[in-house]
Amino acid sequence: MSLPEKFSDNRRTVCVQGLGFVGAAMAVAVANARDDGGNVLYNVIGFDVPGEEGQKKADKINKGIFPYENKDDNLSEALRNACKEGNLWATTDADYYRYADIAVVDINLDIVKDAERPYVKMDGFRNAIHTLGRMLRPEALVIVETTVPPGTCERIVYPILKEEFEKRGLPEESIRLAHSYERVMPGKDYYNSIVNFWRVYSGINEASEEKCRGFLESIINTAQYPLKKLGSTAASETAKVLENSYRAMNIAFMEEWGSFAESIGIDMFEIVNAIRVRPTHSNIRQPGFGVGGYCLTKDPLFAMISARDIYGIRDASFPFCEEAVKINDGMPLLSVERITGYMNGDLSGKKILLLGVSYRQDVGDTRYSPSEIFVREAERKGAVITCQDPLVEYWHELDREVLKEIPDLNGFDVIFFAVDHKEYHDMDFSGLKEEKRLIYDANNVLTGEQRDILKKRPDIDLMSVGRG
Repeated sequence: MSLPEKFSDNRRTVCVQGLGFVGAAMAVAVANARDDGGNVLYNVIGFDVPGEEGQKKADKINKGIFPYENKDDNLSEALRNACKEGNLWATTDADYYRYADIAVVDINLDIVKDAERPYVKMDGFRNAIHTLGRMLRPEALVIVETTVPPGTCERIVYPILKEEFEKRGLPEESIRLAHSYERVMPGKDYYNSIVNFWRVYSGINEASEEKCRGFLESIINTAQYPLKKLGSTAASETAKVLENSYRAMNIAFMEEWGSFAESIGIDMFEIVNAIRVRPTHSNIRQPGFGVGGYCLTKDPLFAMISARDIYGIRDASFPFCEEAVKINDGMPLLSVERITGYMNGDLSGKKILLLGVSYRQDVGDTRYSPSEIFVREAERKGAVITCQDPLVEYWHELDREVLKEIPDLNGFDVIFFAVDHKEYHDMDFSGLKEEKRLIYDANNVLTGEQRDILKKRPDIDLMSVGRG
C-alpha cells in the first residue's frame, strides 16, 4: 500500500471523509493551501464509500474532473492546480486513513421526515467514525464538518473514538476532536464559500481547539474572515442548525405573503426590494418555488431530534421549525394547484416543459429539489412533463434523462421556469407560434424585458409566484 509518487513526506496529510458536494470541494480547497512562501502545505486524500458510485467520484477527481456539474471557475482552476502539484488523490480504500494527521468528516446525515417521529439515520455516520477510530494515529485531529444534531460530537463521536482507541491500547488523552461546520454554497461562489468565508469552531479540549484553529487558518483567509471560537462542540453544532433554521423560517414566512400578492394583484418582489434598503431587514427573503437542497429542507428538525434522542428532553418543542419544514415542502404543490386551476381543473395530457430540475441555480444538485415534488404531483394528475436543465443529464431521484439543451417551445401547453439558471435569461420567445399557452415563472427567473415582451402577446398568459 503506497501513496502517490508526488506526495511529499514533508507535508502533513489531510483525509477528507466523504466526497459529496461539500467533501469534494473541501478536498480541493485543502489541496490548494499554501504557506507564506507559496509552498503546498498538505497531501490530501479524499475518501468515499466502496462501490460503483464512490469509485466513480474517486476516479473523476484523480482524472482532474470535479464530480459535480457547477459554474464556478475558481473551483475548476483550484482543481487544475491540485492536479498539477499532484497532492490530491481519491480512493475508496479505508486503509489509507492510517496516514492522516487530520481527518475532515463530511458524511451526509439524512432525516426520515415522514415517520411518526422524525429521526436521523445515523448508521452510516457512526460506521464512518468507527473507521476513523480503528485507523487514525494518536493525536490525529478529527474535524466534524457535517451538520449534526447538537450533542453529536460529545455524546456520539467522542465515545466511539474512545471505544476504538481503547481496543487498540491507545490512551483516551490522545483523542483530538473538533467541530467546525461548513457553509458551502454550491454555485458561482462554490470555492470562495470555503476559503473566503467566516468559520465557527470548537473542540472537546484546548489541544483539539488549537489544532483545529491552526488548520483552519492555513486554508481560510482569516485576515478578512476571522474565525469564531465557541465554548463547546455542542454550541458549534447548534450554531449551524440555528442559522439554517432561521433562513428556512424566513423563506416559509414569505410564502404566505407571496400568495397574498398574487391574490390582490401586486408585485411582492418590488415590495421586498423596497424593504431591503432598511439595514435591519436586508436579508428578508422573497417568494419562490420552494426550498431545496440538503440543508434547509431538514436542518430545522435537528434541534428537536437532539433534545429528544441525544439529551432525553421529552418536553422540548420547536413548533416554528416544524411548521417551516411543512410549509416549504408544500410550496411546489401550490404551483401545481394554480396550473390545474388555469386548465379548468384537468391536467390530463397537458404538456409541460419544466425548465430547471436542480435545487438552485448554477449547480447540478437535484437532492430534495422542489422540482421533484412538482413533477410527482403534476404527473399524478396526468400531466406529461419534459425536463430540461443545463447542468443535469440524469435525474437520479426520478430515474430519468434530462435534456441539457432547451427544446423547441412550440407544442407545450405550459412553459414552467423553476430554477434561475442564467441560460434562461437570454431565451427568445419570438419563435413561439400564436397559440394559447401558459408561461409560468415560479422563481423570479424571467428578466423585466422578457416579461414586458410576453405581456404584449394576447396568445400568452403569464403567471408568476409572488406577482398578481
